[in-house]
Amino acid sequence: MSCIGKVNEPFVVINADDFYGYEAFKKLAEWLDTADLESKPAKYCMAGYILKNTLTENGHVARGICSVDENGMLADVNERTKIMRREGKIQYTEDDENWVDLDENCIVSMNCWGFPPSFLKETSVRFRDFLLYNENDLSKAEFFLPFVVKDMIKQGLCTVSVLKTSDKWFGVTYREDKESVAEAISEMVAAGEYPAPLWN
Repeated sequence: MSCIGKVNEPFVVINADDFYGYEAFKKLAEWLDTADLESKPAKYCMAGYILKNTLTENGHVARGICSVDENGMLADVNERTKIMRREGKIQYTEDDENWVDLDENCIVSMNCWGFPPSFLKETSVRFRDFLLYNENDLSKAEFFLPFVVKDMIKQGLCTVSVLKTSDKWFGVTYREDKESVAEAISEMVAAGEYPAPLWN
């Protein structure tokens, strides 16, 4: 929302502490270059990652578990805030007691989205509703971007193309992740996937 009034062209949203890989950005850019972004309902896109490629060995993670229809469109996304490997399975829990199995190959959202500039107006409208709904206690309330998209899908105001990627996600969710992330990026540089140095 801090981009309102400053971004007036199609854009991509990512988390600042995540490494998304080359393929995801390539697919997002190609989609934004060719899609009719003036159409109604609005057209959005999202990089769809394979769950098993997005986990850390150092604890649990939060992921948006996606339902994708036969046309490759996002039908629903459910935030699971505690997912981890347990006893050879990938599971999530909502209460720290009951664990539910997840398909390791299911598609998840990593907050890697492509939007036309009109999406910024949609966030403004819904942010006012969010503030009113949580006016009695905003101390732990969070305005989740996927909730805006999910709400718009239910209202028939948008469609979201899920661009599946085999890229492996890396993130520094825990302090212990730093070494393995640095090593993985170094390996990609050594393989010629990224330039050396990364930045001049």
